[in-house]
Amino acid sequence: MAIILAANMCSITNSKTVEVIKRFDIEDKLQSRSNIALPRLEASSSRRHLLISVGPSLVTLTCGLSPSMVWAEEKSGEKEEEDKGVIGAIKSLFDPNEKTKSGKVLPKAYLKSAREVVKTMRESLNEVTDDNAKFRRTADSAKESIREYLGSWRGNQTVAQEESYVILEKVIRSLANFYSKAGPSAPLSQEVKSEILDYLNTAEEFL
Repeated sequence: MAIILAANMCSITNSKTVEVIKRFDIEDKLQSRSNIALPRLEASSSRRHLLISVGPSLVTLTCGLSPSMVWAEEKSGEKEEEDKGVIGAIKSLFDPNEKTKSGKVLPKAYLKSAREVVKTMRESLNEVTDDNAKFRRTADSAKESIREYLGSWRGNQTVAQEESYVILEKVIRSLANFYSKAGPSAPLSQEVKSEILDYLNTAEEFL
């Protein structure tokens, strides 16, 4: 767009330069017909020749250099934006914190651990119990993720007041209450499953 504008300016400059040259040519002819003194004619002629000589140079400067300069400025702006993007990506890579879906900034390590709990717990609860081997694998993955989460973040004041932390505590408490009453090998009731899945969906909104 900037180059097209410069080209239009070039066209206007060319047109105006030609008009000025024609006007001075007409003036010289009128002066010649009116028998104006020779020195005056020479001065006017010199001025006309100077304008004719300078005109193309001005046109060259306007039409030749301006598009190049505009293009260079545009490229410089693009390069600056690209550099900012790269710097931002590097900063994000080494930043220990991350912005959540709800807009809060929390430790990346916490978010990773909490998301893993949500993922493995959901897979375990949705797994069909007909395939005992697969069910056992998903259940073991869920237990491991909960164990790691509790070992790293339980009681940590950095996140203890966060919505996701409070909700995951409810998930773990519900599981503990059920198994303490029904036994460690008892299958979860549909009511408990639904309650925990609802908790997991809510927790995910804050991660």
